[in-house]
Amino acid sequence: MALFLLIGKIHICKKERGHFFMVKNSFISVISQKENEEKRGSVEFQVFSFTAKIRRLTSHLELHKKDFSSQRGLRKILGKRQRLLAYLSKRNRGRYKELIGELDIREIKTR
Repeated sequence: MALFLLIGKIHICKKERGHFFMVKNSFISVISQKENEEKRGSVEFQVFSFTAKIRRLTSHLELHKKDFSSQRGLRKILGKRQRLLAYLSKRNRGRYKELIGELDIREIKTR
């Protein structure tokens, strides 16, 4: 369904025309355009996009520890993702477990 690519580390490149260029660690999700348009409102897609935002904000906050507005935004996104996952867990346990395993965001409890 989705493929993650890790791009670069933080590098400050040459100064060209008065600008520095930086490349950060970032995850890029590769989803076909057709899938993207069809399933944009699904719970799985929303959790997937929130997870990508969370990973991006987490890497940002590792560099900028005192960016409190980004911390607040991260907490809000975490809450939204948690509510969506709780909803999915109640509605369809199989899809929930599959999504958790695919995104590797929680420990799946085995009894």
